[in-house]
This record gives sequence, structure tokens and C-alpha cells, in this order.
Amino acid sequence: MLATTSFHGGPYTHFTHPTATRHHKPYFRLTKPHSLHSTPSICTFLSPRRRLTANRFTIRALNRDDVTGCEKEAKPFFPNLHTVKIPVGDRFITVETGQIGRQASGSVVVRDGETIVYTTVCMSDVPSEPSDFFPMSVHYQERFSAAGRTSGGFFKREGRTKDHEVLICRLIDRPLRPTMLKGFYHETQILSWVLSYDGLHSPDSLAVTAAGIAVALSEVPNTNTVAGVRIGLIGDKFVVNPTTMEMEDSKLDLLLAGSETGILMIEGYCDFLPEEKLLEAIEVGQDAVRAICKEVDNLVKICGKPKMLDSIKLPPPELYKHVEEIAGDELVDVLQIKNKVPRRKALSLLEEKVLSILTEEGYVSKSESCVGAEITPDMLEDEDEEEEVVVDGEYDEGDVQIKPVFKKPAPAFYSEVDVKLVFKSVSSKYLRNRIVKGGKRSDGRTSEEIRVIDAECGLLPRAHGSALFTRGETQALAVVTLGDKQMAQRIDNLVGVEDVKRFYLQYSFPPSCVGEAGRIGAPSRREIGHGTLAERALEPILPSEDDFPYTIRVESTITESNGSSSMASVCGGCLALQDAGVPLKSSIAGIAMGMVLDTEEFGGDGTPLILSDITGSEDASGDMDFKVAGNDDGVTAFQMDIKVGGITLSTMKQALLQAKEGRKRILAEMLKCSPPPSKKLSKYAPLILVMKVKPEKVNLIIGSGGKKVKSIIEETGVESIDTQDNGTVKITARDLASLEKTKVIISNLTMVPVVGDVYRNCKITSVVPYGVFVEIVPGREGLCHVSELSSDWLSKPDDAFKVGDIVDVKLIEINEKGQLRLSRKALLPDQGTAGGSKDSGTPQKSTDKSKPRHSANTPKGDGDKTSEGTFTKRYVGSRKNEPKTSSNKSDAVATGDGGSALINGEAQVG
Repeated sequence: MLATTSFHGGPYTHFTHPTATRHHKPYFRLTKPHSLHSTPSICTFLSPRRRLTANRFTIRALNRDDVTGCEKEAKPFFPNLHTVKIPVGDRFITVETGQIGRQASGSVVVRDGETIVYTTVCMSDVPSEPSDFFPMSVHYQERFSAAGRTSGGFFKREGRTKDHEVLICRLIDRPLRPTMLKGFYHETQILSWVLSYDGLHSPDSLAVTAAGIAVALSEVPNTNTVAGVRIGLIGDKFVVNPTTMEMEDSKLDLLLAGSETGILMIEGYCDFLPEEKLLEAIEVGQDAVRAICKEVDNLVKICGKPKMLDSIKLPPPELYKHVEEIAGDELVDVLQIKNKVPRRKALSLLEEKVLSILTEEGYVSKSESCVGAEITPDMLEDEDEEEEVVVDGEYDEGDVQIKPVFKKPAPAFYSEVDVKLVFKSVSSKYLRNRIVKGGKRSDGRTSEEIRVIDAECGLLPRAHGSALFTRGETQALAVVTLGDKQMAQRIDNLVGVEDVKRFYLQYSFPPSCVGEAGRIGAPSRREIGHGTLAERALEPILPSEDDFPYTIRVESTITESNGSSSMASVCGGCLALQDAGVPLKSSIAGIAMGMVLDTEEFGGDGTPLILSDITGSEDASGDMDFKVAGNDDGVTAFQMDIKVGGITLSTMKQALLQAKEGRKRILAEMLKCSPPPSKKLSKYAPLILVMKVKPEKVNLIIGSGGKKVKSIIEETGVESIDTQDNGTVKITARDLASLEKTKVIISNLTMVPVVGDVYRNCKITSVVPYGVFVEIVPGREGLCHVSELSSDWLSKPDDAFKVGDIVDVKLIEINEKGQLRLSRKALLPDQGTAGGSKDSGTPQKSTDKSKPRHSANTPKGDGDKTSEGTFTKRYVGSRKNEPKTSSNKSDAVATGDGGSALINGEAQVG
């Protein structure tokens, strides 16, 4: 982060608070609900996830029309208890401090409806080693007890941080970090817990606000109070902090954090909203944040703690002059090196040279005890002189005062860490000066120029889809895997409804991508955040589950990195999805924008300079990292982090419009991909057939304890058969033959029989004392009673029949349970008929293994295109890398016995 003296300057007078006012009695009013009502509903955040269970979550929330307050009684044991009610949108949030967590440097309980978030801020007593990164950690946890639940796993205690909790940790960290004063090295920890959740009011934006209030009340020195809100677009109206039910109909999911002076962080997802609408939403959010910060500042004046400004230790100002004198000319040349690795090595060598020179000149001491520019008495002693030296004019009465005489120059001592921090700051200054004054960046581009782009698809033959996207020195390898429902990602949440993600993107950033050796293990918070951003950017272009019933997994491995790797994942992921045959609605691209805010310092006109497609050094030395994904029509995802005190709407508008032009150029380069995306299913991808049966017949497919569906899978060799309560059946297979065989079995199982239908060449499957069971179609049996087996009297069925015999039967009855009653006797010639013969009761001994032949009045089954609508559109997909048959029959892939055919990747009925 590049520091500016105006941001990290001297003390701030408004941080000091008179201690006399900290024991005043609270005079704010706390809202308590007077009437609560219950609304059974299932609430989730704006997401294309599908609910698997029918569990309902009872929502109890404050009635917005009943916003009345009552004075909270003063408690003698909590003299510093303060509460304040802050209007946010069309309701109020309640902030309370001084009762819970009193030993923490700052603690606050924030309530919205019946959602309660408790946040604390603590710091170490002893400062850590100086560094260029503020030592702050954030931990956020959603307790299952907040919703009256326990974990569904074996261990009932909350354990490892979940991915969505990591994302909220990042939402808390990113807006707070720019407000922390440079030079404060006390380890700072922010802890946040969701203690109560009503399923209606989201805890994420509330946690951002709670953390900002806790930091403002604590002793941690910062510049501004931070607050966060969520903005939704319902119809044509922007709503501040919408409920989860309202978010289901929202076209926008924007979380904005900032202060009274500007915007610090935004993160949002939408469905191709134009830039003008986004700016309107940001303006609404900024107004709401200002109102919250104003109320919080009033609370801080009453009960806030004095800031630890005396703990700030900055490198001496004269050290900047020494570093510039030694390395200034060489820095100009080093920063013109275009490639990242040589430039990084040259900067490292130059830093070592600066340290070596300052050490030789006596400015740097490697001893940790000699830090700072303080002059000690030992520095003033002269070994050749025997007279006493009195420091600071102190002397005994009657003695002659002898003033200190410097026999040798006594240079100030600096630590190595100070030199490294100053060198980094000076390097950033020279880079910014080159961009603004020279008009050229490190790689020679102008401010709006995009790096050279290359794209290649299908480079991994066994993967379902693959693409290698390269932009300058940033490269992403994207791989797509298609599967069925079993490959979906299941999510356990507070609401208690099992959510399933049928599309997810996993981003990995190995240390080798930057030419380093480092840790390999569980994904870092950065990897989780970048992967989610790319995932949410690609979601709007995916087909619906009805059109494409596959579960989709995208892996993005960063093989080279020099800035904007998450946006490279968006571009590479889009190409890989097309190569896998996923019918996308459109193509999208992503770009990262940077900024130099104070251009006047470097000879500019003072207007912020926006940079397109920033590199890693421009990200580290710049004032903004703004990622935008979308196409010509609008934006699908955006994320912005500010490294200064905030930016204005006009600056953001300029960045959005410049990003739109950059996306157009990237999309044009993606069209030149060579080889291009296949846009067909790989021959290694599974086939999925979707059938629709009557809901009451689903149990026939499953069978008792799942025995029937397991037997079908074993018999046909398909991978899985997934059934849903609404009658949807999904069959997943690796080959077409097993898929067709399974379809025929299920069609026969779920057929609609009609009394009077005749079934010929049917096999007896079992013999019981009261009759025989006959399989009329594969998987469907009926009972032929002993009285219906023969025209003659039979005492026992096994006297004339055995398992495996072939008979002809007629359906004579269907009982209430759907069980079939068959008759063999009804098909035998009547006794006494001319030319007829008396039935001997002996069945046919045919060994014909062919499928049963139905008579002309065969019953209508679920495989027919009837008025019952038993079949719906199902997708199998055309295959790539497969040889074509003759041209006149290339469309007819296969035809099944169930009355449907697979043509051009779809099952056509009729």
C-alpha cells in the first residue's frame, strides 16, 4: 500500500475524548418489540441454489409499523451502558455497548429485528515487529444456536470456518484496513459472532457495521468510522438492507462499506445491470452509510476510548531523503524493466545496496536496541578527555558547566526494517511519478491500454472442457467437469434448509505462479474470495437446470500471476464452459482497474488517473483495485477495494465507463481463440436423460428401501438414477445403450395400465399357494390368482406352473393400491366352442427371451407423448470427438422402445 502523508499524518484531535463524560448515564432510547408475529417461510440469500428439503423455517421479526421505543432502565452494575437506535432504510438498528465484553478494548452488540451480532476489538500490549502490513485479523462465526439448531455432523461444536464465513471476514477486513493509521504495530483482533438469527435480516452487512463501531469505540487509532449496508433492486426501487425474502426478487445484491468522507469497499452481483443503475445504487448506499456514521460518531464522543496515537512509530522523515539520494537514479531505470521477475530481482538488489551503503556510513545498526534517532550520553564521550561531561545542562552547585562538544559526528541509527519500509514507499512514489508525469507504465502501456491476450481451448483431451487464458504475465488454466446431482456442493446454513450449488468455481493460487516456494494446503482466504467473485460473475450466463441438468465444476489454476488473476479466471472459465458444451447465454470478460488519486503531487492536474488492466506492482502502489466483469450489455459482478480515505461517485463513474471499454476489447480478443471452443459435449462427459413421471409413481421406481432403483442400476450399468417428489427422474450414464435400457425399464414401471389390456409371452416370476406373479413388462408384475390360471380346477398352482414359464394374461382389475390382477383363463377358448379344446392347464414351454409382445390394445405408458405430459424436454447433448455416421442418417442417434428418440442431443417424443 502506498502511503501518503496527508492520510498517515499527525494526531487527530477528534480522537481524544474527555474521560469525565464516560460515566454519564445513558440517555439514548432502546427499541423493544411489543408485538411479534410468525410467518412460515424458507428464506435464503440471492443465489441460484436449489432447496432439497421441504423443511420450513419460522421467521419471527419486528413489525416495521410498530416502531416504538422505551427507556432502558439504568443498571447500577453497568454504569457505562449506552444504547442508541439508528435509522437504516425503513427500520432501525439498535447499538448497545458497556454491558457485554467490558474487558475488550471495544465491544458492541448490534441488533436488526431479531438478528443480533456481537463484535469485539482487542489488541496486544506489546507491539510486534514493524512491517508494511497492518497486523489485523478478523474472525466471524455463525453459531447454530442463533437459529435454535445444532450442527448436522458428528461433532456438534462449531469447527473450521466455513467458506461463507470467510467471505464475511473479508467484507469486514477490507473497508477497515485503509482507515488504520500507518505505524501502529500492535496486533489487533476483531471477533464477531452471530448470537441470534431470525432468517429475515442478513447478518453480513450488520457484522460490517458492528466491526466499524467497535473499532471506533476502541483505543485502536483510525481515521474514520466505518459502516456497511446492503442494497437491493426490487422492481425499479432501491432498498437499503432488504430482507432475505425481498432479496429473492432483487436484481442486484450490493454490499457497500464506507465512511462519511467516501466509499471504501463495494462488492456486488447482478444480472447485466447497466453502469448507470450501479452508480444509482452506490449513491443510495453511500447516503445510508453517512447517516449511520454520523450517529456512531455521536456515540463515540460519549463513550469512546482515547486513541493510542503515542504508539505510532513512523520511520524518520530524513531517512526518505537518504534513500532517494542513494537509489533515485537507479530506481528510474529499474522501474522501466517490463518483465516482472527481472524487475523484482533488480529491486531486491537495489534495496540491499541501499542497506549496505547506509550501514557503511553508520546510519543503520543491526542491533535491535539501537532504534530511532535518540542521542545517548555514550555517543558524546571522548576517550581522550578526562573532564566530566554534563548532559542537558545538569550540574552540581559550584561546578563549572561544561557544554557537550562533539568530537565526531554522531549519525542517527535506523533499523533495517525502517530502511525496507522507506525503500518500498520511495519505489511506489517513483512508479506513480512515471505513470502520471511520464505517461507510461512499467511495461510501456498507456493508462487505457490492455496487455497482449492469447487464448487456447481443448488443450486437455480427457477433461470435459479446458482453456488456457493468458493476458500479459497473468495466466489461468480453467478446467470444467460435468456431473450429476451427486457432484453438487452441499451447504449447511443457519436456516436449516439444505442448499445445493449446481455450479461452483474453485480458484487456486500456487506459489509457483509468482516464481516462489511456499505453503501448499487448504485454500487461503484470498483464494476463497477470488473464486467466489469469479463464480458469481459467471452464474448469470449459465443455462437453467431444465435446459442443462448437469452439475458444473470449474477449476481455475493460476499458472502465472502479475495482477488481475481473478478476472483471468472469469475469461478462462467462460472459454472452458463453451469448450465443455455448456450452452451459455453470452460471453463475458473481466478486467481490473487501478487508480492514482493525487496526481497533482506528480505534476498532474489533480484529476484521478484511472488505469486499465493493472499489474501487480500497480495494484500494490496504486490507490484502488476495482474488478468488473460483464459484457457490452451490462455488469454481472464487481468488487472494489480502496487504499486511501475513500473515493467519490464521479471517480467511480469514470472507472466503470473505462472498464466497459476494456471489456469490449478483451471480448474481441477472446473471439480470436485458437483453437476455438468446441461447444459440444465431450465423449468422456456423462449422458443425462430427464424423464417426467406421475409423482405418485416415484415410489415404484425407488422400491422398498431403495431396492428397486438399486437393482435397475446394477442391471443396466448406469451411474445414478435421481428421483424427485415432483415426478422428475434423472438418469446419468456413460454410454447410450445403458441409458436407453434404463429408460425402457422406468417407462414400463410407471406406465398407466388399462383394464382389458392383453400381455403375451409374459414370464412367471414366483409361485405362491394362492397364485402366480407374472411380469407383464420389465419391472412390473401382477398377480394371477389360482382361480384365474386355468379353466379346470387346480388345487395348487405349482401342480401345473413353475417359475420361468411363459404365459399370456389379461388385465382384469386394478385395486386402490395400484396392484394389478391378471387372468390367464380369460384368454383360453370357451369350453364347448367348435374347434376348441379343453385347457389342460399346461403353460407354454417357450424359451423365447425376447421382450413381451403387447396386443393392439397395449396400455399407454409414461414413455408415450400423451395428455398426461409424462415426458418433458431432456438434454443429452451432442458429442465432440466422435466419428459421424452416414450423412443421411447422422441425426438419428438411437431409438428406444419407450417411444422416444435421441436426436441432435435431445430426446424427441413421438
